[in-house]
Amino acid sequence: MLKERIDAETALKLFLPHVKPVTRCEEVPLSGAINRVLTRDIIASRDIPPFDRAAMDGYAVRAEDTFGASPENPILLDIVGEIEIGEKPGVEVQKGQAVRIATGAMMPEGSNAVVMIEYTNRVGDSVEIYKAVTPGENVSLRGEDVKAGEVVLRKKTVLQPQDIGMLAALGMKSVEVYKPVVAVMSTGNELVEPGDGDEEAGKTIDSNRYALIAALKELGCEVVDMGISRDNEEELERTIKTALNKADMVIASGATSVGKKDLLPAVVEKLGKVVVHGVAIKPGMPTALAIADGKPVIMLPGFPVATLIAFYTFVPRILEHMMGFETIRRKWEKARAITAKRIPSSSGMRTFTRVILRESKDGYIAEPVRTSGSGILSSLVRAHGFVIIPEEKEGVEEGEEVEVLLIRPLTRCLNAQNI
Repeated sequence: MLKERIDAETALKLFLPHVKPVTRCEEVPLSGAINRVLTRDIIASRDIPPFDRAAMDGYAVRAEDTFGASPENPILLDIVGEIEIGEKPGVEVQKGQAVRIATGAMMPEGSNAVVMIEYTNRVGDSVEIYKAVTPGENVSLRGEDVKAGEVVLRKKTVLQPQDIGMLAALGMKSVEVYKPVVAVMSTGNELVEPGDGDEEAGKTIDSNRYALIAALKELGCEVVDMGISRDNEEELERTIKTALNKADMVIASGATSVGKKDLLPAVVEKLGKVVVHGVAIKPGMPTALAIADGKPVIMLPGFPVATLIAFYTFVPRILEHMMGFETIRRKWEKARAITAKRIPSSSGMRTFTRVILRESKDGYIAEPVRTSGSGILSSLVRAHGFVIIPEEKEGVEEGEEVEVLLIRPLTRCLNAQNI
């Protein structure tokens, strides 16, 4: 018999205190790390970029050699070489000299600035400079993106594409992440595998198990496929015991209601404790949450829509709890926030300003990321989202309400209060 139906949030509040942390972890290649959860802080082992590099196409110069340059009074410098991206400079810039340089190329010794190509004119082996530059102008300095020893990603971060790009930039090929292992089983005498004669009267293809396996892999889980168990107490008990030995969580679909063949809750009760049976969601009311052998056993209804609705209502939250964090807002949601300072933009250009969200008593505050050049990958790693300023608008004022498009989930460690 179903226990008293309760709302989903109350069900989770009753159940989550029984759930223990997952301890399994594994080293995975970066190509397989998307949406996995870090087990430790990532500390930069090197500077990014590892050398001073040109931020624009142009000429590497000594800035002091350009002082006073203007279209009416150009300064003439001798061209002593050319550097393409990926090449090591073989020349040193002396007083009165310049080196043609490509965006991203390593700055030669002696130079400290780049004059953009738009403000120059080549004349044989010399170049006319029409605009003065200051030291460091149009140069991406060593360590400007990330400095060696800096914490670039925190433990329990749900890895996003920009994070994986950063790990690669640090020279890493793999990363250690949590490895929740979940066993999945279906129950029912009527079930058959796809292609195994479902035309037989009364038989049903087991679609639930395949949908649940896909959903779990989407959440970064390793899945143990326990197949189909028949409506037999001994077989159900044997399968669940085997699943508990192999996995950190067991998910079963079917046999959770009050019919003659709905044996699963009673079998699980023998192995542990059914904490919740009957939830006020539609569809999905017969969902049950139990603990057996110290591990969650999630019993989902047999109808496929109810199965997936109940799955997404409970399983992601339980898995997050096992890994020690909770999600406040999902990626690609939009959050309202107040700007911490004015955000400039150019008329006629759609501007994507990277912002960090801070919680306040009145809601979120959007603080622009300080270093945000197009080559600064850490600006995406640090940011929670974009403030997108449309072409027809010139900037956003301090204190103005804006919409932030989240580029990563907003999460909170269970032992901390801040995002």
